[in-house]
Amino acid sequence: MYKGLATIGMLVLSNSFMTLAWYGHLKFREMKWFEALGIFAIILISWGIAFFEYCFQVPANRIGFLGNGGPFSLVQLKVIQEAISITVFVFFTLLVFKNETFRINHLIGFVFLMLAVYFIFKAD
Repeated sequence: MYKGLATIGMLVLSNSFMTLAWYGHLKFREMKWFEALGIFAIILISWGIAFFEYCFQVPANRIGFLGNGGPFSLVQLKVIQEAISITVFVFFTLLVFKNETFRINHLIGFVFLMLAVYFIFKAD
C-alpha cells in the first residue's frame, strides 16, 4: 500500500511541474520581466521546470511498477498518470487562468476518463 500511495503522490507532484512547464508560460507572460523574453528563453525556463517533473515521474514509475515490486502494471501506471494529469490540469486552469470555465461537457469527458481508469483496473 505504501508503494501505491508513494507512486500516486509522486505522480501528482510530477504532473504539477509538467503542467506548470507546459502551460505556466502562458500566464507568466503577464509579468513585466517575462514579456521581453524570446521563445528560446521560454523553452529553457520550461525545460528547467520540467526537470523537476522527471525527478518525480521516473522514481514514481520505478517504485510503482509491478516488475520492480510495485503494485501497478505498466498499463495501470500510464492510466493513473493520465487521470492525474487531467485532474491537475483542471485545477491549474481554474486556479491560474480565471477566464477559463469548467463546463458540463468537460465534466462528462472527465467522468469518461475516470471510467477508463475503472475499466483498466477492473480486468486486473
